[in-house]
Amino acid sequence: MIGEWLRNAGAVTVLTGAGISTESGIPDFRGPQGVWTKDPQAAAMSTIDVYLADPAVRRRAWRSRRDHPAWGAEPNAGHRALVDLERTGRLRAIVTQNIDGLHQKAGSDPDLVIEVHGTMLEAECLGCGRRTPMPEVLARVDQGEEDPPCAECGGIQKSATISFGQALKPDVFAAAERAARGCDLFLAVGSSLGVQPAAGLCMEAVESGARLVIINAQETPYDRLADAIVREPIGTVLPTLVSDTC
Repeated sequence: MIGEWLRNAGAVTVLTGAGISTESGIPDFRGPQGVWTKDPQAAAMSTIDVYLADPAVRRRAWRSRRDHPAWGAEPNAGHRALVDLERTGRLRAIVTQNIDGLHQKAGSDPDLVIEVHGTMLEAECLGCGRRTPMPEVLARVDQGEEDPPCAECGGIQKSATISFGQALKPDVFAAAERAARGCDLFLAVGSSLGVQPAAGLCMEAVESGARLVIINAQETPYDRLADAIVREPIGTVLPTLVSDTC
């Protein structure tokens, strides 16, 4: 059924969450083995007010960035399946909540990947806005700078990601909304659909006439809207569905 929808779709938009990267060894946040499930205090590193106010939180955040498993991670079969979908000409966009860059590393066209929560591959100064490749800043951490300031203005730096309390980039989210409204099939893959406004893209798609398919291990708040729900491992089911369209 889903394979038939994919074959007949003129435009497919995919929303990906942390669940697509767990098979690459990157833990999610809210799952049974999630980062915040196992260590609730870790969420403070992703809360902008706390991050700005507490140097100890910033120091912990820089250690966490340096040791993040994404640096050694490789794309998995789920990421590669979306590259295959792109090659069919049906893919409208990949809207991702992930910050790990694995879609691009797998071979997805960067112009089709909309990173609504930013990227961990760059650091951003919260004062002057300067962007620096993250490895350059992490090298300073390795050299003993526990909370490296901006090389331009001396301001506080963090990863170029959206923390709790920060607004999404308006132009980036506008592109995500256009992708949701401009498809006839919307796949939500590996997302708990618990974080707004990204989760609300499901409703945007449905209200614009698209079918909604949710591929996720756990229940989500949008299951009631879905035309189909799949609980199988993403790295197994996504390649199978896409291969049926080729």
